[in-house]
Parts: sequence; structure tokens; C-alpha cells
Amino acid sequence: MRSTWFRPASRTRRNSAAAIVSALALTALAACGTSSSDNDNDGGGGGGSADPAAPLDPKTKVTLTMDCMPPAAKAAELRQWKEDVKTFNEKYPNVKIDGKSTTGQCNEPARFTAALKGKSQPDVFYSYFTDLQQVLDNDGAADISQYVTEKTVPALASIDPQVLDVHKKDGKVYALPTSNYTMGLLINRKLFEQAGLDPNAPPKTWEAVRTAAKAIAKLGNGVSGFGEYSAANTGGWHFTATMYGLGGDVVTADGTKAAFNNALGRQIVRNLHDMRWEDDSMGKTQLLKWGDLQKQIATDKLGMFLAAPDDITYMVQQLGANYENFGMGPIPGGRDTLFGGNNYVFKKGSSTDELKAAIAWVNFKTLTPGKGQFDWARHKADKLPVGLPQPNFWTGDVKAKDAAERAENATMPVENFKPFVDNPVAGKAEPPKAQEVYKVLDNVMSGVLTNKNADVDKLLTTAETQVNQVLAKR
Repeated sequence: MRSTWFRPASRTRRNSAAAIVSALALTALAACGTSSSDNDNDGGGGGGSADPAAPLDPKTKVTLTMDCMPPAAKAAELRQWKEDVKTFNEKYPNVKIDGKSTTGQCNEPARFTAALKGKSQPDVFYSYFTDLQQVLDNDGAADISQYVTEKTVPALASIDPQVLDVHKKDGKVYALPTSNYTMGLLINRKLFEQAGLDPNAPPKTWEAVRTAAKAIAKLGNGVSGFGEYSAANTGGWHFTATMYGLGGDVVTADGTKAAFNNALGRQIVRNLHDMRWEDDSMGKTQLLKWGDLQKQIATDKLGMFLAAPDDITYMVQQLGANYENFGMGPIPGGRDTLFGGNNYVFKKGSSTDELKAAIAWVNFKTLTPGKGQFDWARHKADKLPVGLPQPNFWTGDVKAKDAAERAENATMPVENFKPFVDNPVAGKAEPPKAQEVYKVLDNVMSGVLTNKNADVDKLLTTAETQVNQVLAKR
């Protein structure tokens, strides 16, 4: 499983950027103690300030263990990391960034959970949007509310309030974003053209998806028109995304009951049944999980599936596909779309200077327009992908400037994503206890995709009972 699919977001765009900034600046903070990191920090020395709202004093001496440094196998990304550390140290010469890398994904769920329980996570650790409650349940995150201001994060007012809201709990801020995504319909442009379909106009409704899938499946040679997950929690994830696209939900607004055993839920499941068994447009192989559909579409054996834009990077870098072969449109239905991403969390017990230094580094590396991860000219020079419509958490003039620079340095045909970019769909958070809910909903997806005679009503009713039990647990 890759590092971006375990992801959530906030529910609505309830606050303006200015209100978010004000809330961040005014929220009270309990005093932090000595860092629990296994390093030789003195808790901050040589010029540190006790005022949490003040920027880090350049004289401050501190060492930070930092999650998700690129591994040696990602030579360009690692080189950029080291360049950024060097540039950061020009202003903060006494801050040592002790990067920690892994050979796999930055956040492997079992390892992540074990680190939280053992209090062995780095001072600054990488997580998915869905992880915040787990982190808080394990008393693992520092409240950084008073540390995050327009002085310490100058572009704060230009970050989408919805993205900022994900990192808050009960009005307190615990993390800062590094990326975000919304889901849409990923298509194989080559197969669309071969089937006589317009790749510049991906289907916007499930009726249109079904029609296009049948046309693509008629190409034969083992080609499927549409693909779907039904294992390893990914089936439930996609069921949720489909519900959102049609304006539905999987849990009630208060998060206490299942909300999918209704006409809309039955519509989704029966549509999949008909595509699988009546149209024969989804292929014989089922019980698929993340990675399986990517392999199919990358080898021109699949016409389309629900995905986030960074799936394309994975297929190009890991599977040898070409950017030119893919396009994206909005999620069918276009009412809402599943929204999520990744962030950095700050370890509870860190000193004031450690938190200031960590925020300064994360701001420089991931939250400064035109620098760090947003230095598109550098990415292009280093032959890294430029042009995908994510991360995309900027608003206003910053968003416009970033988009222009991204397009100017694009290493792929950005026009292929125009239907997705030009038809934005409001993001919606993953449900509470998302992975447990998804595991239950996998049974609905696998049931209908592997059994022609599946009882749709029974599948949904059983899942409803089980999800209600999950949500009732404290």
C-alpha cells in the first residue's frame, strides 16, 4: 500500500482563512516539558525565546529527529532534502535536522501504531489525515496552536481553511499539512481513443461510466472498462468515495450511526453488480486492492477507475508507464469527493525551542510557495514530476502563482487533467474510525463483485449492523 491512500479531511469549509489564522493565534497552549526524543538536546539554548508565538531565534541550538527523509533509492529527492537542510541552516546554523528514512512508505500503519504506543516516534513524525485521533488517543502530539502564526508560517492565510481544519481537534492545532488530494476518475486515454471515446471528456455520471466501460471492454484482449477495489480496506474506501460523489455519506453527521443502507447505497451496489455481471465490463479477476488497478491501467488493460492524481506518478516511476497516457475527470456525480492527505505531527513533550525549530523547518520545506516541495523549476531540472494537480492546498493569489509556475515547468501534458482541474468538487472528510468502517464495507464490495446472486439488501444490512458496532466502541 502506498503512502497516500490512508487519508481523510475536514467536513466543510466552515471558516475563512482569516478566521483560521485568528483561531490559531488565540488558542491557549499548555506549557510543554522536556523533549522525549532520544537525542542530546538541551531543550533549546543560545538565544531561545519562551514566547511560543515568536519565530525561532537563529541562535537557538537544537537537534530534531525528522521523519520521512527520502531513502537513497530516491536520489533526486534525497539530494533536494540535503540542499534544503543546507539552505535552512544558513538562517538557523545551530539547528540540526536528523532525518530518518525508510525503504518503504513513510507511514506503515503497523510500525506507526507501534511507535505511538512505545513513544518512540521522531520529534517530527509523518502521518495521514486519518491518523490524528489515533495519535491523540496515544497522547502523542503536542498542541502547537500558539506556535503557528503568520510570523512562523507566513503563507498561513493562503492555505485552504479546510486543509487547516483537518489538523485541529477541539479547537487545538496538532499538525501541519504536507500534501492533500481529492479523488476523481482516472482514465487511460489510449483505450478511450481506441474505443471511439473522447479522452478530453471523461464521464461525469455513473450512467456515462457504464456506457464507456462497455465500449472499452468490447476492445477484447483482456481489457476491462472499469475497475474497482474490494479487499484490504480499499473497497470500503472507494464505496465511501462513490457515496460522496453522489451526495451521500457512510455515517451520520454526528458520527454515531451508519448512513449507507438506503436507496443511494443500493444504487451504488446494484450498479456495480450490473457492470460486473450483465455488462461484463469489469473483468473476471476481483478481490483487488491498491496497486492492482494501477498495474492494469498502466499496461493498457483497464479503461478507468477512481483515483487520486498521485497514482499517476506511481505508475510512471514504478511501473514504467507514460504520463501522456493518462487523464482525469471529476468524480462521477460531482456532489462531493473524498478528500485527504499527509502531514507532520509534533511529538508531545518537546520543548518550546524544539517546537519552534520543527515548525520553522516544516514551513520552509513544505509550506513556502516557490521553495522546498513547491520549487517546480528545481523539480524539473532534477527530472521529477511537475504538473499533477496536487498538492493543491493554496488559495487566492498564491494558488494562481503556484499553478502558473507548475504549468511553466511541467514535465507532462497538464491539459490531460483539465477536466479535473476545471470542474472542482468540494472535498469531504473520511468517516470516523475510517479503516474499521472500510474493512466492513469491503464485504459489500467483494460480495457483489464475486457473487452474481449476491443479496444486495442483506449485504448492506449486515454491514450497517457491523459499522454501528464499530462506531459504538469508545
